[in-house]
Parts: sequence; structure tokens; C-alpha cells
Amino acid sequence: MRADLVRIASWIEPGSRVLDLGCADGALLAYLHKNKEITGVGVELNDKQVIAAVRRGVCVIQQNLEDGLALFDDQQFDTVVLSRTLQSMHNTEHILREMARVARYGVVSFPNFGYWPHGWSILRGRMPVTGEMPYQWFDTPNIHLCTLSDFEDLALALQLRITHLATFNGKKEVKLLPGWRSTLAVYRFESPRFTEEA
Repeated sequence: MRADLVRIASWIEPGSRVLDLGCADGALLAYLHKNKEITGVGVELNDKQVIAAVRRGVCVIQQNLEDGLALFDDQQFDTVVLSRTLQSMHNTEHILREMARVARYGVVSFPNFGYWPHGWSILRGRMPVTGEMPYQWFDTPNIHLCTLSDFEDLALALQLRITHLATFNGKKEVKLLPGWRSTLAVYRFESPRFTEEA
């Protein structure tokens, strides 16, 4: 399993209820079910990925995340995960609010646009193309790129209390100067519904 998914799994309590948005082939949910005995549901749009997830024994709902999470009740889950998908969502604020509505904790990961070679590419007059962002400007699914500071500002505006941060460059976790040296950021936040009660 990818290093970022292993870190996400470490933030999830055994026996908890997990919703994985954009679950792809269901690798994370299958791992959590086997190793942490969670109850999990995935949401995925891609036909092939849905079939792969079902073959892993994962319960999957085929739906476009842009349609929202109206299928799910308030606080139906303990944790909701949105891995490597936030940057391709049209309405970023809406999906984050919905995550905070359906679960106590949210986990998001996204490519870090602040990675220093990206700045170098822009100085050379080109949009960056890297491992986490392997697309040309004209065929990229990424429509809302951000840095760590950008995401933290949005989380603050939405009253999402960040509880954990992990940053990666490939398989290696980055501790020193993560805003410049990491290609992928993974955040865990708590819903304002719970921070207000505390």
C-alpha cells in the first residue's frame, strides 16, 4: 500500500466507521477492514475501479462526488477520507463542509503546489509536470492546486481544526521544510461540530 495510505490508516481507530471518497480499487478500505476491523463504505465513479473494489470485498457506491454526500446522514461515520482527489473537485469548500457533516474526522491528501521545482518550472515559463502532477496543462484533471498554507487558510475559514499533518516526497516522509520539499500533503481535521462541544 502507498506510504500516504499507510499513514492515513494509522490515524483511524480500530472498529470505527469509515467513508472513503474516491476509493479507487478499495485498497485502503480492504486494509482497514482486515487490520482494524472497521466498517467501511467507498464512493467511486470509475467503472473499472468499482469492479476492482468489489472484488476486494469492499462495499462501494458508484457516484460522482460533485453531486455531494446527500446519501449520508449527519455524523454517520467516524472518519471520511478524500485521498488525492481534492484538487480535482469543482466545489472544494462544499466537499470539505460535507465531510465535516458526515464524520467527526476528515482526512484529505493533495499534491503540494508549493514543491520547489514547481516554482522553477513557472520561472521558466512552463506549468509544472512532476510525479504527483504528471499532466500537461491542457489535459490535467487538477483544477484547484494549492500549497500547504493555502489549505490551512481554507481549513481555518471553514473552522476545521487540523489535528495531524504528514508530507511525502514519493515514498519518503518529509519532516524538514515540508512546504518546499514535499510533493504530497496529508491532513487530518476535526469537524467544527465537535470542536464547538469541547
